[in-house]
Amino acid sequence: MSDSPKPGIRFPAIRRIWKPVAATGAGGTAVAVWFEEIMMYIQEILALLLLPIMAGLIYLLDIFMFKSRTPKREDISNSKERNKVNAK
Repeated sequence: MSDSPKPGIRFPAIRRIWKPVAATGAGGTAVAVWFEEIMMYIQEILALLLLPIMAGLIYLLDIFMFKSRTPKREDISNSKERNKVNAK
């Protein structure tokens, strides 16, 4: 008989828990990938929802910024009077 320990008996705790640890690790990875996919899906939906809102803001900015450049009635009537005076 020899007094050297057998390789399987050296760490009995690891032998007992390696299967649950492996299952938990694989399950955790699956949950992380699943969560990442859901977050990407939500991000795409939010982008589609925010696109019309951003377009509306740009449209309002365009209206407010260039509203001063549109001719007013006084400007049109003044230009017609100037044309009449210049034509004489």
